[in-house]
Amino acid sequence: MQNSGENASAFGSFRALDGDGDGAEREQLFQNMARLFSAVCDRCSDDQVEQYDDVLSQLADLVEVEGRVEVAKLLAPLERAPGTVVVKLANDTIEVARPLLEFSNVLSDDDLIDIVGRKTEEHRVVIAGREEVAERVGDAIVVHGDGPSVERLICNDRAELGETALVRLLEKSQQDPGLVENLRNRAGIDWQKLDAKLDEASRSVLRQLRQNEMPADEHTLGQAREVVYNRLRNKAGFNASSWRVAWNQVKVLGDRKQLDLAALNRFARFGYGHHFGAAMASLLHLKQQVFVKWLASQDYRAVIVAGRSLGLSVSEFEAGLNILPWRREPTPEEMENSVSRFAALSRDEAHDIFDLWRRHEARSGERVNAA
Repeated sequence: MQNSGENASAFGSFRALDGDGDGAEREQLFQNMARLFSAVCDRCSDDQVEQYDDVLSQLADLVEVEGRVEVAKLLAPLERAPGTVVVKLANDTIEVARPLLEFSNVLSDDDLIDIVGRKTEEHRVVIAGREEVAERVGDAIVVHGDGPSVERLICNDRAELGETALVRLLEKSQQDPGLVENLRNRAGIDWQKLDAKLDEASRSVLRQLRQNEMPADEHTLGQAREVVYNRLRNKAGFNASSWRVAWNQVKVLGDRKQLDLAALNRFARFGYGHHFGAAMASLLHLKQQVFVKWLASQDYRAVIVAGRSLGLSVSEFEAGLNILPWRREPTPEEMENSVSRFAALSRDEAHDIFDLWRRHEARSGERVNAA
């Protein structure tokens, strides 16, 4: 009840100041709202988060840089933060954006790629040094970045460098010899696989890398093994940390009115399995633990009904089924049977099954509460 009263007071203050208060009052309200949200965010409903998002986004346009910096620092470590204002501040001047670009897990790969392409080299340098940099984000930095951001990306062992980025880096190395040294010190790269994709000039750089390659000591080999292990772990099966990040990023898409079937299919296209599952659950208004239970128990039938209820096509369902973070990888026979069952199920039938399941869950919940 106290939180409800605090919320009402804060939102009332905003209405009172709207168009009337001076800059200092707005800045104080902006920071107080952010502090209040950071204290209660784990108990906020989606509607309440949307209210905070709307107010904070409007106030962000009314306060000076110093106030925006303080709010960015408050929002950066939160797992669940208002999506619109976070993206707004992450696209602000580097002083404001820095803590969010460095620490916020609310920013999706698409958000980061957009910032890499549109903002300054300083923004790119910070993104390149994030604790984890996805392959697509790394590709964007290599395309748009200058020396400092590209160098930081290469030196970040937690940044994924895909084949596309590595080919471009070798091309850039022809004009920037300093990149050759950084690439040589990078662990876990299979240069031999890239050879067929390189032009002659890039092959020359690659030969230089191999000729000057130093024998790897046990510490370097251990680092390389750790990098490979972490990447395999993140791509194989359910990971609680990855799910938590995906769930909160999907919620942010909902805050911004961008969570729809197009977003779901985009996750499938780029292989974001945890995001695909979190988006399905959110679109169906399911508790996340319900969907996680389906994944843990390999409940293909539940996912079939859920996918058909959402209106997925057969090809869209098959793509999603293939990348979902199941407890164990589905066998080809399980995949084939699931796709066949999905194709045979009509959307009306799926809705009926889903409604029946919801009523059963509601009755079960009532019995538990009564006990």
